Amino acid sequence: MPQPSHSATVPTTLHPRNRHHGRYDFVQLVQVSPELAAFVVPTPSGDASLNFADPAAVKALNRALLKQFYGIRQWDIPAGYLCPPIPGRADYLHYLADLLVDPHTGVVPTGKSIRVLDVGVGANCIYPIIGHHEYGWRFVGTDVDITALRVGKQLVASNPTLTGALELRHQPDHNAIFSGVLKPREVFDATMCNPPFHSSAAEAETSTRRKERNLGTSRGAQPTPNFGGQDRELWYPGGEATFLWRMAEESALFRESCYWFTTLVSKKETLPGLYKSLQKLGAVEVRTIPMAQGHKVSRIVAWTFLDAAQQQAWREKRGQENHTNKHS
Repeated sequence: MPQPSHSATVPTTLHPRNRHHGRYDFVQLVQVSPELAAFVVPTPSGDASLNFADPAAVKALNRALLKQFYGIRQWDIPAGYLCPPIPGRADYLHYLADLLVDPHTGVVPTGKSIRVLDVGVGANCIYPIIGHHEYGWRFVGTDVDITALRVGKQLVASNPTLTGALELRHQPDHNAIFSGVLKPREVFDATMCNPPFHSSAAEAETSTRRKERNLGTSRGAQPTPNFGGQDRELWYPGGEATFLWRMAEESALFRESCYWFTTLVSKKETLPGLYKSLQKLGAVEVRTIPMAQGHKVSRIVAWTFLDAAQQQAWREKRGQENHTNKHS
């Protein structure tokens, strides 16, 4: 099997197509979403900023960004649920789009013929929101959390721009990834996932306390993560490495159901084991795509079981479908 390919350089900023380069324009964001004004604070230099240690402030910022850049009129999540930083999530979508570029035309495929599976979509539905707005793709989002799915359905119902863009499915097995939610003969152009990072609730809590100390915002016995997160959003028995091992194993069972399987990988120590698993499972191609936002460095790992001829056939079929959809 070919060795995993890696992008030559680690980026120092967001993807070129990302809408969130530079500092947040709080004046403009407050105009779009006046509720954000209550959380904007001046910096010593006189600029506007936000108390990012405050979960309510982070939620208000996300609501404003989604309204300004992605046409989402109503967005909310229950207290304690993951409220992800939008610029980094947008980066994942744009790099995923690059994976799907036709090598002959250099064009990113757009439109509803492109289907993406979001594993662990959460109550926030960030990936489908961004992916549909930027590229017109359709999504299936899965989650083990019934409440997250209920909130997600309310989100879709409250925003006409998401009509037909997102189907939400319950994953009944907390240990399964694709099994139990993929339908017979169903195909996806890509899967994506932001896997649980920690191996236990105690480890997740320790990490939150450490962040609070670094931010100088420790408020008592019970830590409050500024970006939130329920148990299964933050931890999985065995941690990220075990979760991704299981994902790799299950992806092999659906090797012809998807062009690119992808996931975020937070810990570089997870990579060797994941590469080894994919090699044993017969992945034809494995790519590692570095991402960076400020001082935070992460990466996407993508793999496919399709050989060159199967990849070409897939692209041709998708191109025909897209052409038909545009003229129907």
